[in-house]
Amino acid sequence: MSEIVYLNGDFMRLEDARVPVLDRGFIFGDGIYEVIPVYSKHPFRMQEHLARFRRSHDAIRLAYPLSDAEWTRLVKDLISRNAGDDQSIYLQVTRGVAKRDHAFPKDTQPTIFGMSSLLSTPAREVVENGVAAITTIDYRWLKCDVKSTSLLGNCLLRQVAADAGAVEVVMFRDAFLTEGSSSNVFVVKNGTVLAPPKTNLVLPGITYDVVLELAQANGVPHEVRQVSEAEVRSADEIWVTSSTKEVLAVTTLDGKPVGSGKPGAVFKRMHQLYQDFKRTVMRQAA
Repeated sequence: MSEIVYLNGDFMRLEDARVPVLDRGFIFGDGIYEVIPVYSKHPFRMQEHLARFRRSHDAIRLAYPLSDAEWTRLVKDLISRNAGDDQSIYLQVTRGVAKRDHAFPKDTQPTIFGMSSLLSTPAREVVENGVAAITTIDYRWLKCDVKSTSLLGNCLLRQVAADAGAVEVVMFRDAFLTEGSSSNVFVVKNGTVLAPPKTNLVLPGITYDVVLELAQANGVPHEVRQVSEAEVRSADEIWVTSSTKEVLAVTTLDGKPVGSGKPGAVFKRMHQLYQDFKRTVMRQAA
């Protein structure tokens, strides 16, 4: 965990950081956040992460408190002040401190927080063997495209997976695939990669975008469309993607093997394409 964090204009040790109890992030979960992976001290897809961060601000009618250049400097400062070449930078903005009232307060200062954690991507054996997932109904709110700090629904769902010894849940709403509790979900059927479209029911993942870009650039058949629960349950391959999971194969779903029960050929190709792309981007940033 971060030794040095940023809070409202100052860098300090984590144990010294304090937020008032009337902060709306604490009282209401009234805030948004972003997570940026860092490889070899270089942020990955910084502009794309900041664009999503800005969209989250706009979605909850919260003024964007820093410019992209200022966020970039802040991220680089957090990287340099904390140990580890590979880090995960967490940024959070809440509406600030005000009397407890559901309506938005006027003239409050936002609370701006940033910290770093060591970035732990899946170990080689996990990539080679895949992971277990379970399924559940997606009972979260209807604005899942906002990267909100109000994550109780996601936490409850993630705990269901943990209780079952699974890495993730695969969620359905009205018999169609949405996403995982902290990842996007892809399906492979007859060699074609299927991805749910970006709607208000799905967080627009940065890794999701990279996967589709790589599929397009490398001739991997793919479709962005609604994916039925039946297609998921009969899939040849299932993947979960996120900034920390990168691209990871699900090899058992609800205790049953997915396809052969091992990471499939399309996954292996995409995983390699992703790793090659990541290395290229980092070389260019160096």
